[in-house]
Amino acid sequence: MRHLSSSIKPFADIPGPKSLPFIGTLYKYLPIIGPYSFDKLHINGLKKLNKYGPIVKEEIVPGVNIVWLFKPEDIETMFRYEGKYPQRRSHLALEKYRLDRPTVYNTGGLLPTNGETWYKLRKVFQKGLSSPVAVQHFIKPSDDVIQEWFERLDHIHSKKPQPKNYDYLPELARLFLEITGLSALDLRLNSFSRDELHSSSRSSKLMKAALTTNSCILKTDNGPQLWRKFETPLYRKLKHAQNFMEDTAIDLLSLKMSLFDETKHQTTLLENYLASPELDFKDIIGMVCDILLAGIDTTTYTTSFLLYNIAKNPHVQNIIYDESLKLLPTPSSPVTIEVLNNAFYTKAVLKESLRLRPISIGIGRILQEKGVFSNYEVPEGTVVVSQNQVSCRLNENFPVAHEFKPERWMKDHALYKPSHPFLLIPFGHGPRSCIARRLAEQSMQILILKLIRNYKVRWVGDKLDSKSVLINQPDGPINLQFEKRI
Repeated sequence: MRHLSSSIKPFADIPGPKSLPFIGTLYKYLPIIGPYSFDKLHINGLKKLNKYGPIVKEEIVPGVNIVWLFKPEDIETMFRYEGKYPQRRSHLALEKYRLDRPTVYNTGGLLPTNGETWYKLRKVFQKGLSSPVAVQHFIKPSDDVIQEWFERLDHIHSKKPQPKNYDYLPELARLFLEITGLSALDLRLNSFSRDELHSSSRSSKLMKAALTTNSCILKTDNGPQLWRKFETPLYRKLKHAQNFMEDTAIDLLSLKMSLFDETKHQTTLLENYLASPELDFKDIIGMVCDILLAGIDTTTYTTSFLLYNIAKNPHVQNIIYDESLKLLPTPSSPVTIEVLNNAFYTKAVLKESLRLRPISIGIGRILQEKGVFSNYEVPEGTVVVSQNQVSCRLNENFPVAHEFKPERWMKDHALYKPSHPFLLIPFGHGPRSCIARRLAEQSMQILILKLIRNYKVRWVGDKLDSKSVLINQPDGPINLQFEKRI
C-alpha cells in the first residue's frame, strides 16, 4: 500500500453535487429541472469542472461514490493504481443476463467481468487482435469490403433525383458490421445486398441489437438497479436485443464449426479460437457477442465524426487527397502495410478527430487500493472516472483546443507541441485497453485513404454534437454528399 502523507485532505472534503438520502444525485438528472443529462455527459463534465474544480465526488446511485478526474496527472495516477486485474463498474445488466444463462455462457464476458476470470479470457483472446503483425492479416479483407461498399455509395448517388440530406449513419454501420463480422467470424454477412437492406434482415437486426444494448447499459449502470430484483422495461429491452445477437452468434459459429478442420494450419482469428484448448464453445459465443457489441457502433460513430471533421475542413481533405495520390497510384489500388506506414497525415487526422470526439467521455476504474488524487484521499473500492473528452478541449492542454488541426500531431509542424500522454487515450490504457484497438484504427485509416482518393466529401447537414449512449453517438443525421473524382 502506498504511504499517504498526513497533509492529504479527507475523502469527505472532495467537492461535488449534494447527495440526498435514497435518491443520491439522480434528481440532478431529471428532465427540465435538473442541470445534468445522462445523454450529454461531456456537457455535465464541463459544468462540474467549472463549478467544483478538477476533482469532483458524486453519488448518482445511493451508496456508490464516483470520483470524476479532469487533470491528466490524476488520470495517470488512476492507471497506476489499477493493478494486475483492472476492475471497472460497467455492463452490469449484461453480466446478469449472461450469468443467468449458464447453458450458453461460462462468464459475463470480457466487457463486464473483473478479476482473474477476466484476465484468463483476455490473455487468450488478445492473441489474434492486439499485435501489429496479427492485425495486418485483416488489411486486404477490409480493403475488399470497403471497395465493395463504394459500389453501394455509387448506387445511392445514381438515383434520380439526387438524394438530399441522406443519413449515411446506417450505411457506415453496415460497412463496419461487415468488417467486424469478417474479423470475428471469418464470414461475409452480405450486409450490402438487396435482401439485407430491409429492416427485418439479419444485418439490420444485428445493428439494432447492438444499438439497443449500448443504449441500455448506461442507464442500467447508473439508475436504480431494480432490474436485479425483477425484469424492468429497460432490462427487457436489453434482454431481447441480446437474445437476437446471441442466437445469431450461435448460428454463425455452428456453421463455422461444421467446416472447421482442426488438422489444418489455423490462419484466421476464429480458427485459432476454435483450436485453443483454453476455450470452449460458450467462451467463444461470449467473445463474438462482445466483438459485435463493441465493434459496430464504436467504429461507426467514430468514423461519422471523422468524416464530419474532414468534410467541414476542405484544406484537411485536400492534404489527405494529396497523400492518397502518392500512396495509391489509382483509385482501385490496394492498401498495404507499406501504404499505412506512410499515411502520416491521415493518422494525424484520425488522432485529432478522436481528441475532439473520443469513443467515450473517459475511462472508469474501481480502485484496488487507497489512492491520492489532487491531494485528496480516495478509499479502496471507489469508482474513479476520467474526463478525457472535457480535458482534451481545454486550451490549457491544447492550444486553440476547439479547432480541428491535425497538424498539431505532426512533429515537423509549427503547431506541434508534446501533450501529456494521459490526455488522449480514446481506447483506454494498460491491460484493460480496447482489445481491438489496432484493428479499429487500421480499418478507419484504410477507409479514409480510399474514400478521399475516390470521392470529394461535403457536409450538408447541421452542426454535429455527441450524445452519450455509453459511447459517443452523433446527435443528428450524418448528412454527407459524395462526388466521384475523375
